[in-house]
Amino acid sequence: MSAYRFEPTILREYDIRGIVGKTLSGADAQALGQAFATYVIDQSGVSAPRIAVGYDGRLSSPDMEAALVDGITSTGAQVVRVGLGPTPMLYYAAASEKLEAGIMITGSHNPPDYNGFKMMLMGGPVYGKMIQDIGQIAAEGRFKKGVGSSVSLDLMDRYVSRLIEDFKGAPLTVVWDAGNGAAGIAMEKLTRRLPGRHILLNEVIDGTFPAHHPDPTEEKNLVQLKVAVAEHRADLGIAFDGDGDRIGLIDGQGRVLWGDQILALLARPVLEALPGATIIADVKASQVLFDEVARLGGTPMMWATGHSLIKKQMKVTGAPLAGEMSGHIFFADRYFGFDDALYAAVRVLETVAWARKPLATLRDELPTRVNTPELRFPCADTRKFAVVTEVKERLTQAGANVSTVDGVRVNTADGWWLLRASNTQDVLVARCEAADAAGLERLKAELLAALAPSGVTPPQF
Repeated sequence: MSAYRFEPTILREYDIRGIVGKTLSGADAQALGQAFATYVIDQSGVSAPRIAVGYDGRLSSPDMEAALVDGITSTGAQVVRVGLGPTPMLYYAAASEKLEAGIMITGSHNPPDYNGFKMMLMGGPVYGKMIQDIGQIAAEGRFKKGVGSSVSLDLMDRYVSRLIEDFKGAPLTVVWDAGNGAAGIAMEKLTRRLPGRHILLNEVIDGTFPAHHPDPTEEKNLVQLKVAVAEHRADLGIAFDGDGDRIGLIDGQGRVLWGDQILALLARPVLEALPGATIIADVKASQVLFDEVARLGGTPMMWATGHSLIKKQMKVTGAPLAGEMSGHIFFADRYFGFDDALYAAVRVLETVAWARKPLATLRDELPTRVNTPELRFPCADTRKFAVVTEVKERLTQAGANVSTVDGVRVNTADGWWLLRASNTQDVLVARCEAADAAGLERLKAELLAALAPSGVTPPQF
């Protein structure tokens, strides 16, 4: 293939993703295979690198996989095809087989007509400028030439065995919902090997997602799980997104535990085993989490949103645990440091057993705050980062207490509010948290006032 230009909108900050038949095609997959393998050869210095390839359950994924493999092997690289499964299984393949790189075909939690690619190189994520560089290789037609090969590797059972290699849990009644996503087979195999009673929902992989949208961060997608937890009087319910790297959790009373609450509970046994350890969370997380980590003797660290950025910072700091509001949970403690929702689920079960208390009780032990959901409102790509900069400059001049790790997070006597630009969409993202409802209203008013001079008026919230 000669020079090839991708639709610019699919080259995102953390992955490549588009609408099949509109912005993403099999030709894109083949060109990406050539460009990515070329990039791997250049960066690794290995002339015939081994690259793991996996795919999720979307209807377009098998064809995308075949085209991607053709592109990779045309450079002289070797492909290790791990087949259908969750994204973390692809990460596990690269780590356990000591491969130079990996690429997962997945649309994650997007609608059925989306698909895309998540990439890793030398044990780390491929994101940001690296993705743009890969796009540039394609645009210039600067592809390596060679005769590569591919081999199939069935490691599903090995992966599941690794998930429970040192499991220290106790029998519980648990409802699991794979959302017809790529975690279904692994979830089924995993639950057969766990003690207790396990009820499975939507474990059959189906790229049309007939039961509900595979995004556990939206409460409407947890309705079926809540009903089943009540019906079976279960201790808890666990849900996964479309490619199995994000977790959703509800307690025995049917209440959602959001990403920061999950992380706060998981930090307890980790910090007992590793006193003083750094625990990382993104800027959207509740202050309750950071205070809880400090109370437990850990070192809380607020970091930029984005699973690739979190993974990189974990390596820099040696943090054993990190997480995001989006449900990405990263364990380097007894694991590889990547976001694996199935492994996070195993550690949730361990934490409940360690605490010798129901999950609902553990949730009640966390301080309560009043907060908004993640607020997203339109702002042109050409304006969104400038708006955040303008707000930051005005706040700094006014002497406000501001964290600028990712956008602006403003601390006041009432609590905090956040404004950041999305890296993947033409939107601004905001969130507010206070001790009570009156304080929350004041924070929301402050956010609106901070945006007004930049000509931005969010919809009513």
